[in-house]
Amino acid sequence: MSSLPTADDVLSPTDEIWPLPKVAQLLNVPVTRVHQLLRQQQLIAVERDGIVGVPALFFDEHGIAKHVTGLISVLADGGYSATEILRFMYTDDGSLPGRPIDALHGHLAREVMRRAQAMAF
Repeated sequence: MSSLPTADDVLSPTDEIWPLPKVAQLLNVPVTRVHQLLRQQQLIAVERDGIVGVPALFFDEHGIAKHVTGLISVLADGGYSATEILRFMYTDDGSLPGRPIDALHGHLAREVMRRAQAMAF
């Protein structure tokens, strides 16, 4: 079995990550499906304190937040590494205001996607 792809943990220590079994339970899928989502770059995981997990803000009450996989895809297709994608998503941007990951959960999600498309090409 190959190891799972993980990004460098560039998140703040206060940004929660959820272990893969919790992600599987939330999505109501086997943990192997979560592994597949990571390999297909639909989600990004980090390793923290020996635990591989996915940032909690990638999810909402319905599962994977609406624009997360699209944002990851746009940036990955533009040549950004998983670590660079996380850095973009979790770095404060005063013009939004706030972080892109937080904006994805609100009315600025389309603006974040527009900026990602411009960065990627």
